[in-house]
Amino acid sequence: MKIINSTKIIFTAKSENESFARMAVTAFMSTVDPTVNELCDIKTAVSEAVTNCIVHGYNEKKGDVTIYARITDKRKIIITIKDRGCGIENIEKAQEPLYTTCTTGERAGLGFALMNELCDKVVVHSVLNKGTTVTLHKQLQ
Repeated sequence: MKIINSTKIIFTAKSENESFARMAVTAFMSTVDPTVNELCDIKTAVSEAVTNCIVHGYNEKKGDVTIYARITDKRKIIITIKDRGCGIENIEKAQEPLYTTCTTGERAGLGFALMNELCDKVVVHSVLNKGTTVTLHKQLQ
């Protein structure tokens, strides 16, 4: 599989930039004419991953989020979302539906469940106090 196009986006970890991130990624992938459902799936998965960086990774504190988006010659999109926040202590537990570290009751704990439902593969790598990387894989029709 060969990468035929790629982009890198870095932005401040602020809630108002979440919509920018999802729109930038879907605009980038529109070059390969995805279906509306595929665009919606990626938009939602990216939104969840970026929100996790802002809310959980940085706990609403200062930091940057980096997104690498790649398109392969086989019409597969690979999106990597990375923060340098607090990291995830237990990745397996964090991926359980309804699990959240948010203590305010404002979060449902469904981010990873949604990402896993909408993408073909989700890979999570995290190191405490160094950050988390989430890679989303989606095969386009």
